[in-house]
Amino acid sequence: MDPLPKRIQLPHEIPEWVDPAQEVYFVTLCSEPKGFNQICVPGTAEKLIDSVKFRHDQQIWFVHVLLLMPDHVHAPISFFQDQVSIRQSIGSWKSFTAKTLGIKWQKSYFEHRLRSDESFTEKAEYIMNNPVRAGLATKSEEWAHVFKGE
Repeated sequence: MDPLPKRIQLPHEIPEWVDPAQEVYFVTLCSEPKGFNQICVPGTAEKLIDSVKFRHDQQIWFVHVLLLMPDHVHAPISFFQDQVSIRQSIGSWKSFTAKTLGIKWQKSYFEHRLRSDESFTEKAEYIMNNPVRAGLATKSEEWAHVFKGE
């Protein structure tokens, strides 16, 4: 039997003509191992949201909405042009939360720049309904592990 194909590392570099401050990126970060709750643990979830809010308030990034799931995080995020790269911003946060909260993150992350023909509202609804689809809540409003940027 053939071995499983290796996952290809996708580049996260942004083309020079794209202004990160004018864009919204749909970001997904996953913990390891898949299916194991490291993120929505009492105490840990609140500290994760506090760290996101701190970076939001410091204008490292603008988190439109962030939702924690037991083994992954979804968020549409905008990044400020004069700050470090998206890769550095996310990497720094993952490193901080790994060291302070003991979360084991997968090496990379998924990020997709929302294009003009894509609906931000559709992505936000997808994010907010994730706990319902996973059977963790009957209504999205019941899920406590959410941060909404203002």
